[in-house]
Amino acid sequence: MFFMENALTGGLFLAAIAYASYAGGNWVTLVGAIVGVCVATLTARLLECDEDSITSGLFGFNGILVGVAIPTFISASPQLWFYVVVGAAMSTVVTAALSAMITKSWGIPASTGPFVLTGWLLVAGAYTFGALDVSGDSPKLVSDYISGAERIPSHLELVQIFFRNIGQVYLLGNEISGAIILLGILIASRVAGIAAVLGSLVAMATAIALRAEPHSVVQGLYGFSAVLTAMAVGVVFLKPSPRVVVYALLATIVTVFLQGPMMC
Repeated sequence: MFFMENALTGGLFLAAIAYASYAGGNWVTLVGAIVGVCVATLTARLLECDEDSITSGLFGFNGILVGVAIPTFISASPQLWFYVVVGAAMSTVVTAALSAMITKSWGIPASTGPFVLTGWLLVAGAYTFGALDVSGDSPKLVSDYISGAERIPSHLELVQIFFRNIGQVYLLGNEISGAIILLGILIASRVAGIAAVLGSLVAMATAIALRAEPHSVVQGLYGFSAVLTAMAVGVVFLKPSPRVVVYALLATIVTVFLQGPMMC
């Protein structure tokens, strides 16, 4: 998920999901994560996908995202788990398809594209099924920031925003979970950890400076994509250099800009 091929780091990520589930008093996201990663990985093996990619976790991380996202937006029910299993399996098929089309043709990794495509379709489709209750809230555009009544977040809120920006990559609006995830990133790569830190700080500063919707900012919803952008552009796919740092900074800020219309 964070471009980290490290088992201990992955264990900490799962611990972060478990803590958020515990803190929220709702264990379905943890169960969904486990089911998602297991089903996606098993599907990849049954379909005899590339073994190195399976071992590296490139099929499982989209599955775990589907497993976390669907229970986040859809209320728990027997039908929900059928939805999660099918969705996780489908994410593997979409991952293989996008990898064949995009990665092999243009050298661009599919990354979380399979999750985004599969997740959006599943949640949208759930509105048409009476057995599935879509309970997720959509962000509101009207706010004190937008209307001009500026409110500067407190120091505690700034700390919460910083870590929630990282936690929301796994749809976890919990600052402790975000801190655990950051620890996992630093264990795997200090440079990537620094990129995640800077990505979160830049996203937070940009969103506040532009008076983005306060609740969404505090929950880390303007920062999670920017954190991944900072890591991907600044460290993972390009060799770090002063020019790459500037390029990653630009990409991170633009990601916040693009996040705005996605919140509608």
